[in-house]
Amino acid sequence: MKFQSKGLISLKINNEIYDYKLYQSLNSLSQTKSQRKSAKKLNISHTVFNKRILKAEEKLGEKITKKVGNGTELTETGIKLLEEFKKYLIQIEKTPKINIVGGHISTGLIESISTPFDINIYSSSDEDAFELAKRGAVDILTLDDPLIAYERDINFMPIAYDYLVLVSSPQSKKIDSISDLEGLDFINVNGSAQRLAWNSLNHYDIEYNIKDSVNSQFDAFKIVRNSKNLYTFLNASYFKGNDLLKYDTQHVISIVKVNDDKSEVDEFIKFLINNAQKDIENQGFKPML
Repeated sequence: MKFQSKGLISLKINNEIYDYKLYQSLNSLSQTKSQRKSAKKLNISHTVFNKRILKAEEKLGEKITKKVGNGTELTETGIKLLEEFKKYLIQIEKTPKINIVGGHISTGLIESISTPFDINIYSSSDEDAFELAKRGAVDILTLDDPLIAYERDINFMPIAYDYLVLVSSPQSKKIDSISDLEGLDFINVNGSAQRLAWNSLNHYDIEYNIKDSVNSQFDAFKIVRNSKNLYTFLNASYFKGNDLLKYDTQHVISIVKVNDDKSEVDEFIKFLINNAQKDIENQGFKPML
């Protein structure tokens, strides 16, 4: 698909125009996982909401939603379309606010902090966030995993520590030691700090199987909680689980200053490092101080 921006938060894809109403619908559906709830949230009928989706799918020639259980989720095409809308929205928005984009865990942390600053926060994967930062479309990049910064020799500032816990369903077998992980099936989360867990299992010569990969830790959580034989490693700040790899998977939640021209950006970073550490600790992270 070829994307072009056209007008206010409208995208031109293969010579077809997709407007702001579709963006609103996709954005809401990504949060509620329900067409009816999204329609109610947008104050439109379910019929109107469904017609928006069907019309867009007819233009694209691809499905942008899929039924999952009793709900509705975006397909990979739908997710990509929503991300393109978000990228364009950030680029066209001229605002004195501090624009922050980053991984789901790190942006969730910043969103939970009480701050005197006027900020916009956009959540995505570390990779997509980094692409936006390269375009200069944001003021601050946040990273769930500092690997991107390490690989590119980018200066980053740690604001908290986190680690991974093993998560499974209540029906799964009890795990008492690392050797109990031998031969288990796992759900991988793309762009997360899970690489530390896989590196650790390789170090301990534990054989394991990656059965599927998803883009969100919350999706991985839902999958393993509804299965008796699947496991995953997720951030301890958001999920409860077995901490047998706590010290092997400890990592920093970090930020990268993208915009050097806004004095508010430096002030906000100082606030995070010096004044927000108590709030960070209250959110389940280990503070830097």
